[in-house]
Amino acid sequence: MYDDILVPTDGSDASDAAVAHAISIAKPHGATVHFLHVIDIGTEMSASGLGTIAPELTETLEQEGTDALESAQERAEAAGVQHERTMLEGTPQEAITDYSSDHSVDLIVMGQSGRSGLKEHIIGSSTDRVIRSGEAPVLVAHAERTESGDGK
Repeated sequence: MYDDILVPTDGSDASDAAVAHAISIAKPHGATVHFLHVIDIGTEMSASGLGTIAPELTETLEQEGTDALESAQERAEAAGVQHERTMLEGTPQEAITDYSSDHSVDLIVMGQSGRSGLKEHIIGSSTDRVIRSGEAPVLVAHAERTESGDGK
């Protein structure tokens, strides 16, 4: 049923839950999981007006992306699941839907909300936009809740 599963990841708790779900779906189907991190150009462009902080922010965003992708990759390797990893710059929802179309993705697994999500949002803005504009079905994964309800 699934050959290619896309997981946009930012290293957040919700994103980690999406990685776990995608790996558990991919393993019995022999599917390939595509881990994707998108560096939001809107964040970079906002910082460019602040002068010297822009290069430091770009470096930090790239490192966060690398860390999130490496973590996802390690989990896939431990489970014996085929995977690919990609880092792109762009508008997250556009990069996700474009990647999905370009790679004939069968399923997108996303966290309920990522690092940019506000607690009062039920579904993160990028997740919501991908649900509305993407061609592939989207599974929304929720971070595990603790007694405090904050996912940490």
